[in-house]
Amino acid sequence: MRQSFTAVIERNVTWQGEFSIEPYEAAWATEAIYFVRVLEAANMPGDIVAQVQISPDGIHWCDEGTVIPLSPQEGLTFARVSQFGGWLRLVGKLPDDAQLTVIVYLVLKE
Repeated sequence: MRQSFTAVIERNVTWQGEFSIEPYEAAWATEAIYFVRVLEAANMPGDIVAQVQISPDGIHWCDEGTVIPLSPQEGLTFARVSQFGGWLRLVGKLPDDAQLTVIVYLVLKE
């Protein structure tokens, strides 16, 4: 039987400027899905994304290549990731006057 786990990484957190979420150790998993639920948005253009990053140690990071579009409206977006090694996180940068209040979930499966 496959194992799965859902972690709530950010809950009702407001992103402004550069952001990075808490790194999550997921070496046991073979696939991951990040869900970003936008609760509130202000001054958001429609072309902003969050970048998935991977790490062997949770300290040194590189871009994995997957991005999640960040909606200027309330709603839910996601990105699937596989073959990611040990650690995962999301990073991004919002325009100076923009902000997003979000909930971020990480669903892991073996």
